[in-house]
Amino acid sequence: MLRRALGRESEMIRRWRNHPRVRGVSFTAHEIGQEEHRRWWTATMADTTRRILVYEHDGVPSGVVNLFDHDVRARTAGWGFYLDVDGLGERGELLAAWMRIEGEAVEYAFAELGISTLRGEVLVRNEAVRTLHRRYGFAEVGTYTREVDGVEEPVVVMELAR
Repeated sequence: MLRRALGRESEMIRRWRNHPRVRGVSFTAHEIGQEEHRRWWTATMADTTRRILVYEHDGVPSGVVNLFDHDVRARTAGWGFYLDVDGLGERGELLAAWMRIEGEAVEYAFAELGISTLRGEVLVRNEAVRTLHRRYGFAEVGTYTREVDGVEEPVVVMELAR
């Protein structure tokens, strides 16, 4: 289940984001401090083109979906997600949650936001997420290079049309 994030969940979300496995495939791989996260959280919660959603796996908060650049007129949005790697791993539910969060995010974007195209960007080396996205029907529509913590990294742009 996806639901809007609550203010009291900010620190939990920062903890998930700072997990080494999440940072290792993110566009910013440094550990995010409290002040940096507080600034991001405040700006994000005030931004009408963004939604931060908490994914609950069997009733337990277990991940976050970030929907951004929601353009109502063009009916497009970008997205990303990450999971509570440690919590789900301890319960033996990481793979199941990984599959479900993708499906629920796609459904939410199309049904709740009414978008027609969902867009994501993935580091080329993150083959697991690229495979998952392709499994849900995303097409790789372009590539570019960006700096990730001082290193040039190839990125693939993926889109799913409704």
